[in-house]
Amino acid sequence: MHMRQSDHDHGPETVPVKIILENPEELNEDGSDTAVHELMAAKGEHLLEIAIEHGINIEHSCGGVCACSTCHIYIEEGMDMISEAEEEEEDRVEEAPGLQMNSRLACQCDIIGDGPIVFRVPSWNRNAVKEVPH
Repeated sequence: MHMRQSDHDHGPETVPVKIILENPEELNEDGSDTAVHELMAAKGEHLLEIAIEHGINIEHSCGGVCACSTCHIYIEEGMDMISEAEEEEEDRVEEAPGLQMNSRLACQCDIIGDGPIVFRVPSWNRNAVKEVPH
């Protein structure tokens, strides 16, 4: 299924976003089991869109339309820099494993502030066997 793209133009990429991936496919040189990606994003983009555009796999079974909870992430910094959760998202995120106070769905987090934004993708969210399009 294809991911939903934001439905409006984005401005320049001026918002710093850090994505922390738990348990990447390989350990880092220092032996750690997380990968950190520091990116720049534009206001109006949603966090799932940013990750996918930069080749970072976050599971999104419904294509980013808030019909499942597979793009569940943890916002570690910048909760006030993203759109507030609406009732539909709150209902879906309650179905996700590992629910925390900072749980959100990446497909519903539109950037509204200047950042920085830091979010964590839990290890159980990563689909290591997903086929790459050819």
